[in-house]
Order: sequence, then C-alpha cells, then structure tokens
Amino acid sequence: MKKKTILVTGGAGFMGSHLCKRLLNENHYVICLDNLFTGTLKNIEEFENNNNFEFVNHDITKPYYRDNIDEIYNLACPASPIHYQSNPIKTVKTCTIGVINMLGLAKKNNAKILQASTSEVYGDPEIHPQKEDYNGNVNTLGYRSCYDEGKRCAETLFMDYKREHNLNIKIVRIFNTYGSNMTKNDGRVVSNFILQALKGKDITVYGDGSQTRSFQFIDDLVEGLLKMMNSDSVGPVNLGNPIELSMKDLANMVIRLTNSSSNIIYKDLPDDDPKRRKPDISLAESILDWSPIIDLETGLQKTINYFNHN
Repeated sequence: MKKKTILVTGGAGFMGSHLCKRLLNENHYVICLDNLFTGTLKNIEEFENNNNFEFVNHDITKPYYRDNIDEIYNLACPASPIHYQSNPIKTVKTCTIGVINMLGLAKKNNAKILQASTSEVYGDPEIHPQKEDYNGNVNTLGYRSCYDEGKRCAETLFMDYKREHNLNIKIVRIFNTYGSNMTKNDGRVVSNFILQALKGKDITVYGDGSQTRSFQFIDDLVEGLLKMMNSDSVGPVNLGNPIELSMKDLANMVIRLTNSSSNIIYKDLPDDDPKRRKPDISLAESILDWSPIIDLETGLQKTINYFNHN
C-alpha cells in the first residue's frame, strides 16, 4: 500500500481520533487539524511520539495552506446538539466557510476529499427507512437547523466543486455513532445514558421513549469511511446500522449492562427532534461491500468499559 499524506479535520474529536489511529496503523502520514472546541488532546496523546503523526491547532474557518496532501477527511464540526447549538453561527461558518477552505485546499493539492455529512440532513423524516434519494424534512428556522442546514449546504458545496472544478469528492451521511473517546458532556444519548447509569442517577428519556435511533459502533464507521475514500463513488452514501431501537429499550439495555439501580424518568421532547431514524444501507452494501458487524450489546459493553475506566 502506497504511503499517503492524509489530513483529518476534527482529528482530535471522537470520530476523528479513531480515524487517525486506523490511518496510522496503515502507515500513512496523518495531519490532525483541530481547534479543540469539542476535540481533546487526550484523544490523540497515544500518537504524540509517532513520527507519522502531526497535530495542528487550527480552525478551518480560517484558511490553511499545505502542499503534498493526498487525501482530506473533513470531519470538523460539533455533532451533538449541546455543542452545535452553543454557537450556532459558528456551526454554520464551519459548514460553509470552513468547507470552502478545505475544498480549496483539496483543489490546490489535487487531493481526494471526503465530507462527513449526517443523517440530520433528512430532518424529521416522512419516509422510513431513509434512502439517499430522499430530500428530507428539515425546519430551516429551528434550533437544530444550524447543523442540519449547515451540513446540507456543505453537500451542495462539495457537488458544485465537483461540477465546476472536477474535484474528486466523496459524501457520506453518518447515522448515530458511539464508542470510546466520546465526550462526557456532549449530550448524545448513548454517553448520557451510560454516565447516568454508572453514577446511579435517573436516566433521562425525552418524550415517551418510543422515538427510535439506529446505533453503529465507531469501528464500523471508520471501516466505512476508508472504503468510501477508496471507492469510485461520489455518494452520498449512508453509513449506519439499520437495526432500529427505541430510546426506552436503549435505556433498559444500558441499565442491564451496567447493573445499575437507575430509574427512567421522562421529560418533554425537544422541538424538531426526529421521531424515527433508520438508514437504508443497500447502497453501501452494493458499492462498498460494507455493512456493520459489531452488535449493539458488544459495542455498548466496550463503551461502558471505556467510561468506567475514565
């Protein structure tokens, strides 16, 4: 395998740090670009003595100049509502100005570039499961729209750079992902439930707990990202686990796996919170030969062990 120089934006974050590790294991030179808004140096401390690893503290809303880059994985953007709603204008800038900066860098380097888009582009979907040709049901005025619409605009920019500059682009739409290196205070449901259960606190479920999500383990996602980058596909391609689970069932599973005495309490559902979310992954299966292999119980146990240890 040819050694490549690969830039990972958001590389000190939850997903980015796992991607960096995989790329280093394949003996590539990895430049991790992160402004540490949601990423942390702790996630990448194991690489600091690796001669193939370089950390650059940089915000992609500011231009970044570098030569001899072969591939760019653009993962930079806070992905949990607590973080992306804390500075919504900044979130939109990351998805627009930041994306333009990274596309410009790819163009200068004639590099392949992959955009980590999201299932949030489907909004609160009116079709189920969600296929890539579904245009979504997004509220452009809501509290989530800085992220939803930001990512939708990022996809538009990627496609326009392909059409106008013949850039080699890839778009993946990532569904709920969990695993080690998740931030404790990120407000994502898996980390919330695990931390509440480990501390013996009440587990907070919003709505009546019947709303569903589909959860993929981080290792499965990273495998999908690499397969997409190395494919001939432009995308968009859904990457997620099609096994659907209600929030109430997830809470009960976490309580069982942690042997917790926690009770489940119910609070009002936030505005625009999707009722159902499940990927159709037939496209990923056919063109990438990819599907998730780690079952939820195994992945949750690994994640619980991580939070227990930390």
